Amino acid sequence: MNSPDLPTQFARTHRYAFGVPRGFTVSRDGARVLFVRSTAGDDPVSRLWLYEVGAEAGEEGEGGSGDAGGSRGAGESGGEAVSGAERMLADPLVLGASGPVPEAERVRRERAREASQGVVSFATDDYARVVAFAVSGALWTVRTDGGAPRRIGTPGPVVDPRPSPDGSLIAYVSRGAMRVVGADGTGDRALAEPEGEEVTYGLADHVAAESMDRHRAFWWSPDGDALLVARVDTARVQRWWLSDPERPERPPRSVPYPAAGTDNAETTLHLLRTDGSRVAVRTPSKAPEEASHTSRISHTSHAAAPARGDAEPAWTDTAFDYVPRVSWDAHGPLVTLQTRDQRTACVLEVDPESGECRLVDQQHESPWLDLVPGTPARLADGTPVLHRLVDPDTAGLCAGGTRTPPGLHVRGVLATTGDRVWLTASEEPTETHVWSFSAAGEPDGPVRTAAPVRLSQGRGVHTAAVGGDTVVLDSRTPDGHTVTVLRGGRPVGRIAVLSEEPVVNPKPRHLTLGERAVRGMLFLPSWHEQGSGKLPVLLCPYAGPSLQLVVHARGWWTVVAQWFAEQGFAVLIADGRGTPGRGRAWEHEVYGDQLTPVLDDQVDAVRAAAELVPDLDLERVGIRGWSFGGYLAAGAVLHRPDVFHAAVAGAAPSDLRLYDTHWKERFLGHPDVQPAHYERCSLVAHAHRLSRPLMLVHGLSDDNVLPVHTLRLSSALLAAGRPHTVLPLPGASHLVAREDVASNLLNLELDFLKKSLNA
Repeated sequence: MNSPDLPTQFARTHRYAFGVPRGFTVSRDGARVLFVRSTAGDDPVSRLWLYEVGAEAGEEGEGGSGDAGGSRGAGESGGEAVSGAERMLADPLVLGASGPVPEAERVRRERAREASQGVVSFATDDYARVVAFAVSGALWTVRTDGGAPRRIGTPGPVVDPRPSPDGSLIAYVSRGAMRVVGADGTGDRALAEPEGEEVTYGLADHVAAESMDRHRAFWWSPDGDALLVARVDTARVQRWWLSDPERPERPPRSVPYPAAGTDNAETTLHLLRTDGSRVAVRTPSKAPEEASHTSRISHTSHAAAPARGDAEPAWTDTAFDYVPRVSWDAHGPLVTLQTRDQRTACVLEVDPESGECRLVDQQHESPWLDLVPGTPARLADGTPVLHRLVDPDTAGLCAGGTRTPPGLHVRGVLATTGDRVWLTASEEPTETHVWSFSAAGEPDGPVRTAAPVRLSQGRGVHTAAVGGDTVVLDSRTPDGHTVTVLRGGRPVGRIAVLSEEPVVNPKPRHLTLGERAVRGMLFLPSWHEQGSGKLPVLLCPYAGPSLQLVVHARGWWTVVAQWFAEQGFAVLIADGRGTPGRGRAWEHEVYGDQLTPVLDDQVDAVRAAAELVPDLDLERVGIRGWSFGGYLAAGAVLHRPDVFHAAVAGAAPSDLRLYDTHWKERFLGHPDVQPAHYERCSLVAHAHRLSRPLMLVHGLSDDNVLPVHTLRLSSALLAAGRPHTVLPLPGASHLVAREDVASNLLNLELDFLKKSLNA
């Protein structure tokens, strides 16, 4: 049975991302919400929008339902905004802003997987009265209390403009220099300029943005008289070169890429005052072995690394190579440093006058210490909100003498208001909800367990933005996507979600599979009747760190899975060991071997699914995936041809020594000290095992998983005499954005899998 033309819609809507509001910023008083969104589900140009929150708490907007989890709203039906409170502040098409995107901005967008055009990011003052944004390297500001957008002249292209807390100044990066200009356009000046071609101020390095989720590299003081700025020097980082074979007249692009075992960029912090003076932050070079009780050091927790059956050398490196978190609030700058081996992190308070640091907290965890988004944070009285293990397996929080309860797995801190902490957390790994708790109490008194209140309702993946007594609840459920604005705990309206409704409606069956209770989703053709015949099976996993696909929410991957099902497959998605949300021990099971445990769980999952649904044909099993999912797909046909009969591997990291330091050394250690870990996980080293059809797909402009991965794997396969298919994508990065390529790629995958599996 043929389904409607999903590949065309999927590509035209950029995975149903166009028309989705995002980047929510709530003013400190809760009166204004800023966000970006295009005007329709097939419109790639993002505009800047303002949602003015009703002044009276509890007064619902026209579309309010009284259900914070959200029943269907205008965004789900493709209608207009229901509250009447939205107002467009800036339309780049009206502004006439066009031109090339600066290289630093292009890199920033690639790290953020940003494919939209126009206003893709912005920043505001504390009360969201002044908004700054860049379009095609030009600096623009607009006031939320009225008036047209204003272009501010600058001596060079602008990246990441950010107003001071009072809105009087705009800081921005241009050609690696940290600059400020008055919001009225006067007084443009450099606070720091790069000392060489390899130096930048105010731009995050590759590893910070790609692997630590830190995309910012400068922070305003609360008084607006200084900036805390990251200086990045890539001189010692090895250079790789990317060229576009489709355009041989263009020179290759130099990429400073710190592969596993090689030198990282040097990141230092500097206090730059608007009067032109400067102080270096004196961070320690390595982790202290022991700290005094007055520094409030946390207890040390350890999780045992899984045994591998043979003695493996240990690797320890206590040098502070990483700066994963920085903030500056009323109590001063707060900086987190992490060691190269990623087992230790220290939180430091910085004296903004001298640059001296004081140790606030030190944590150690084996085999690695996870970074929880939004931590550390501070309450209004300065009490730190810190990541803790509240039991040997549950990631939690500690705020003074208050801790989150065991069993509530904290995903991240969203905000703090007064003595209240807002967070996302899971009781069941397939759901994420928004919670808050009060941390009022005596910091030096007995530890008490908080009683968090859940704000989101109904199954789904929920997150939020918070300011004052306003909460913007962003909810993805099995029925779709809604954004509800609450004030004083009650709905006051909606922000429209204008994404297109998929032409294929996913109907997954959620399963718990095998002895390890792997969470899975099974998609069957809508036209299939049980017992009417055997269906070839297609696995579509990611199954890697930091990303879950098996959730109670409609995502683009569930739509694509259902589309493949409509073509005659039984499609299974399973999240095994190493995926987030199921506790530390589950995530740490992949230490030293990122392939075998993950692949074993996929095998167990498909066999268990076939026991539950006998129509699954285990003699015809294919697997497809991208990035880590592509790595897993290729590994499946190399190591388990008895189970997997064909694979499509997109952007697969085939030699893990060629992936970046922070990401790979976390799981596999240092390649010079623990080479067996990398050999065990290498696809290239096991290329001679291939006996099943394999299609390799790779974007030739991918600077995350570079094309060298697929080229080396293909070369090894050729040397071993193993037939395979290679599909290069000229001009494509790690995120395939070109409409015709994204659309046809799905059809080509389908054709390859049908032929390979006789489907």
